[in-house]
Amino acid sequence: MTEAARAPSPGEDAAMAACLLAVDPAGLGGAVLRCRPGLERDRWLANLRALLPGDMPQRRLPPGIGDDALLGGLDLTATLARGRPVQSLGLLEATRAGVLIMPMAERLSRATAARLTAGQEAHGYAMVALDEGLEDEAPPPALTDRLAFLPDLSQAPAANPFSPSQVAAARERMPRVAADDALIEAILATAMACGITSLRAPALALRAARASAALHGRAAPDASDAQLAVRLVLGPRATMLPAPPEEAPPPDQPPEPPPENESKAEPRNSDAMEDVVLDAKHAVLPAQLLATLAAAGLRARTPTAGKQGAERISLKRGRPIGTRPGEPRNGARIALLETLRAAVPWQKLRPRPPHAAIAVRREDFRIKRFREHSESTAIFVVDASGSAALHRLAEAKGAVELLLAECYSRRDRVAVIAFRGKAAELLLPPTQSLVRAKRALAGLPGGGASPLASGMDAALALARLERRAGRTPLIVVLTDGRANMARDGRTGRPVAEEDALAVAKLLQAEAHSILVVDTAPRPQPFSATLAAACGGRCLPLPQAGAHALAGAVRIGMAA
Repeated sequence: MTEAARAPSPGEDAAMAACLLAVDPAGLGGAVLRCRPGLERDRWLANLRALLPGDMPQRRLPPGIGDDALLGGLDLTATLARGRPVQSLGLLEATRAGVLIMPMAERLSRATAARLTAGQEAHGYAMVALDEGLEDEAPPPALTDRLAFLPDLSQAPAANPFSPSQVAAARERMPRVAADDALIEAILATAMACGITSLRAPALALRAARASAALHGRAAPDASDAQLAVRLVLGPRATMLPAPPEEAPPPDQPPEPPPENESKAEPRNSDAMEDVVLDAKHAVLPAQLLATLAAAGLRARTPTAGKQGAERISLKRGRPIGTRPGEPRNGARIALLETLRAAVPWQKLRPRPPHAAIAVRREDFRIKRFREHSESTAIFVVDASGSAALHRLAEAKGAVELLLAECYSRRDRVAVIAFRGKAAELLLPPTQSLVRAKRALAGLPGGGASPLASGMDAALALARLERRAGRTPLIVVLTDGRANMARDGRTGRPVAEEDALAVAKLLQAEAHSILVVDTAPRPQPFSATLAAACGGRCLPLPQAGAHALAGAVRIGMAA
């Protein structure tokens, strides 16, 4: 195939995605706009609104919306005014056959995402998810899997390439546009070659190809429509580079004759289309993705440790997740509207108290429920014994400073325990203060025996205190795996290792998160045994620098 003279810019592709979505909003599901609020996002939304019918409902999803407002429920004001239960229209039903704009989509819970996707199937609306999150934040995959487009808004979208009248005509033509089997097989083959396992992605790409054909006045999508759909729908979802095509046999080597039962078989109609789409892999995949995959070898995105503490249900603070029956005691906050809604259906059966419009009883009380992330505490347990102690302590010091530099936005804490000689010492209590950490780590002692069990015992005690305070501890043990001092002062590796394994079993029984960093020049078998006994992970880092160690801790806190 002949390549286009000029590859479309991200702004042109973004504008084209808005046109296709305006042709088939319900069929294409919607789009994910991953960028900060600004000109690029506003212009894309303006392009989409200009192409949609004027009477199409367009609603915004308020952050933290409750189920009653989302799905519909009792209208308290109308109920009190009329003296009988009156049901209110939910936001999802009000958006029927329209567009739902979802700000801060990265903060949607999985439960809310499930309600949104179920509502999409029931009411046929499109969703535009405004993803404003950091690197480790993203909308729920169950939601983004149903939205066709993930446009690149690194630059402002171009002007709409089609007018509202052309889009309206394409919208009328869309039901009559059909794709043949060759194009369907080509899109499926491209999805497989790009490592896409979801079946919805090629289905959305096929829908986008049909919408493109409708825009151009064609009765069936051709190769250009397929390439556009693959570039806009499959390209941002690709997880691997397509395999290079097989080399043709040398000219002097005749091709093998086909089997007798296939010598007269008709050629597959899909072969040509599949070659057209697959040969364009460097055009349909974003250049940024190709560079990333080629250089990094498909490295998984490493999440930061921010906001990765264990989730817990709270009655005082956090993100609202609904209500439950209960009395407002011990700091619990009453949900007034939900309490009144629970009492309204029983008013005809209850005697109305004097000077009161509604009778509320104890069983009607509802209290608010919240979900919050507990703070995380990384507890470094550093082996300060032996000749290599200064090097390991320097690594721990650098890692602590790197992690503390990010604590303001992540609310993480760090602590340092060093063990040497006959005991362990808490050098740095849990803190978020970088200045305090630098002062405490300025002069770390080193040398002597290796009481690994004592260090782990001190870490266990500190982890218990942190968990009791509502924080999530992560214990990071830096050791060369050569323990030679037990807690009671006995020397020798067998007794020291047995003592350390006993503490490890206590850590596993209490379900603490453990990361054992083996700093020996060669990985030691006891380090892996210790990590297994703790129920944690072993990370061999014989030359662990501060950045490598800090990265390992971030992964451990995010796991």
